[in-house]
Amino acid sequence: MNSKSRLLGRVLVASTAALAVVLTGCTPSSQAPTDASGGAQTLTVWHYFSDDNQLKILTDYKKTFEDANPDVTVENVFVPYDQLNPRLISSASTKTGPDVVVFNGADTSTLALGGVLAPLDDYWSKFDGADQFPESVIHSLDDKVYSAQGYVNLLGLWYNADLLTELGVEPPKTLDDLNSALDAAVAAGKGGITLSGLPNSQGEWQAYPWLSSFGFTYVDPKREPLVEGFTAVQKWTASGALTREASTWDQTVPFQTFAAGGYAFAENGNWQTGTAESTAKFKYGVVPLPIGADGGVYLGGEGEGIGAFSTHPDLAWKYLESTYFSEDGGVTAATTVGSIPARKDAAASDSVTSNTLIASFADSIAKNGANYPDAAIPPEAIADVELAVGQAWSGVISGQLTPDAAADQVMAALDKSL
Repeated sequence: MNSKSRLLGRVLVASTAALAVVLTGCTPSSQAPTDASGGAQTLTVWHYFSDDNQLKILTDYKKTFEDANPDVTVENVFVPYDQLNPRLISSASTKTGPDVVVFNGADTSTLALGGVLAPLDDYWSKFDGADQFPESVIHSLDDKVYSAQGYVNLLGLWYNADLLTELGVEPPKTLDDLNSALDAAVAAGKGGITLSGLPNSQGEWQAYPWLSSFGFTYVDPKREPLVEGFTAVQKWTASGALTREASTWDQTVPFQTFAAGGYAFAENGNWQTGTAESTAKFKYGVVPLPIGADGGVYLGGEGEGIGAFSTHPDLAWKYLESTYFSEDGGVTAATTVGSIPARKDAAASDSVTSNTLIASFADSIAKNGANYPDAAIPPEAIADVELAVGQAWSGVISGQLTPDAAADQVMAALDKSL
C-alpha cells in the first residue's frame, strides 16, 4: 500500500464519527455549479474560520472579487476545523469538492497526498507576484507546488496591561518571570493564562514553543525535554493559573476569555488583533513568548489552494491571485486581524509597519521563528505526529496524563513516525 493510500485510510477511519455528523447534517455543496453557456458562476471557498474578524477577511475578499467579476458569486462555506481535512479527503474520493481551499498550511502534504489539492505550478510560474513570496510560505510535494500562504501567523504572549500594573509586575521576558506573574495573579484571585489544549494539531501548535524551550526537537527527539515541558504546564493547572477546561478550547475561545477581562495573559496569535481592538475594555500589549533562545514559534497561517476537482480552476486561481496573493489582500489581512503579509511589498506598507502589536510578533519571528511543519517530519507522518503531541498536551492539561505518561506516549508515536 503506498503512502497516499495509507494516509487516506487513516484519516477516513479516524474520522468516521465526525464525518457522520457532517454528512447527515447541513453540509456544504460539494461542487460549484456553472452555467454551461458561460453565464453566472458560483465559486465555493471552504474554510474553518469562526472568529468574527477572520470572517470579515472572507467577506472583504468576496466583495473585492464579486465587484470585479459581476457574473461570479463567491460562496464561503464553513467547515469546523477538526472536520475540514476529513471532509475534503472524503469529497476527493468521490471526485468532488470545493474550488478554493483555505486550510492549515502545515497540512498541505497531508491534503496533497490525499488527492485534495490541484498542483499550482502552471499558475505560479506565470504569476507576476511570485517573487514577492519567500520560499517558506510556498508548500510543495514531490517538486510540485500545492499551496501558498498569503500571510504568516504566529503565537505571542498577550498581556492585560491594566492588570499587570495592579499586580505590580512587568511583561515577562523569561519563563521564571511568567511563572512569578502567574503566581501573583492567582494570589490576587485573577485568572492566569488562557491557551488552546485541543487534542489535535492546534494543541501541538500551542505546545511546541514550550516543549522546544526545554530542548525538544523533531530532529533528535528526547524524552526528558518532553517531561520538563509537560511538567511546566502541569504546574499551571495545579496552581489554578490555567483552567483544565482549556483542554477543550480551540484558539478562539481562550482569546475571547482573555479579552473579556480578568486574565493576565493569553498565549495566542497576531490574528487576534482585530478581536482585541473590538472587544477588550482594558489596555493590552504583546511580547514574544518567554521561551529563551532554544524555543521555537511556528510560522504558520492558512494555506490557500485549488481543489483537485474544481469545475473551474482558472476562476479559482483568478480569485486567489486577486485576494490572498495580492498586495492589497495582504494589507487587508494585516489591518483586519493583524496577520503578517507574506508578500514583501504588503509587509512594507505603512499600515503594517506602524502597528506596534504586529512589530512585537515580527520581533518573535526574528528570534524564534520555526518552519511549520518541521522539516524533520516526513510528509506522510505530519498528521500522525501533530495528533500524538496534541493528544499528550491536552491530556496533561486535563489531568488525564502525567508528564511522564505524556512523554512516553509522544516518544512511542515518534518512534513509529520519524
